[in-house]
Amino acid sequence: MPELLIRPYQPKDRESVFRIAADTAFFGAPIEAYMEDREVFLDAFYAYYTDLEPEHAWVACAEDGVVGFLTGCVDGRVHDRKFRRTILPRLIGNLLRGKYQFGKRSLGYLAGLVGGVLRGEFTHADLVSYPAHLHINVDSAWRGRGLGQRLMETYLQQLRRLGVPGVYLETTSLNEVACRLYEKMGFRLMNVRPDRFWAKWFGQPVENRCYGLKVSD
Repeated sequence: MPELLIRPYQPKDRESVFRIAADTAFFGAPIEAYMEDREVFLDAFYAYYTDLEPEHAWVACAEDGVVGFLTGCVDGRVHDRKFRRTILPRLIGNLLRGKYQFGKRSLGYLAGLVGGVLRGEFTHADLVSYPAHLHINVDSAWRGRGLGQRLMETYLQQLRRLGVPGVYLETTSLNEVACRLYEKMGFRLMNVRPDRFWAKWFGQPVENRCYGLKVSD
């Protein structure tokens, strides 16, 4: 068995982190199932953490490189402000320059997001009690080895040292294994909303879920 190491994120890890993020974005499968261009997804949902808050990111490494990661933010209000000031203008600029390719799948996904916002389907956390949040992904070939739990434990230790009161994460009921891990680690289900977009896709009821954990008093 190769040695599995959890260490702080480094700029050289960016390509590997982005690859894993895109390869697992569709409930553990590649994002191309619902978006033609993975670059716009990565710039929108992950560039903030690698470029603006890398000190709160962690990677899991094996002999052949990065096989999992956790990206985090310690203050969601700061995240939202920096996203509007830095990431959003970058996205708009790239779009105007023709960097991104939008096909039928991408447009359908964007329409689903807009519809979900209008219908109030997305969950929300109290950013005073739970200011921090996280995203976690493990390469499909390396699941079942406890890497997700080790990454989360490492991040939670960092939050405790920083005196952060609480952390939340968002997922769906389709991620059954992940939900069991969160509950095992003490996260409690704080908010649930029905999700019409993925329910139509999978032909079954789907919930958007928000889990929270108190970290420090």
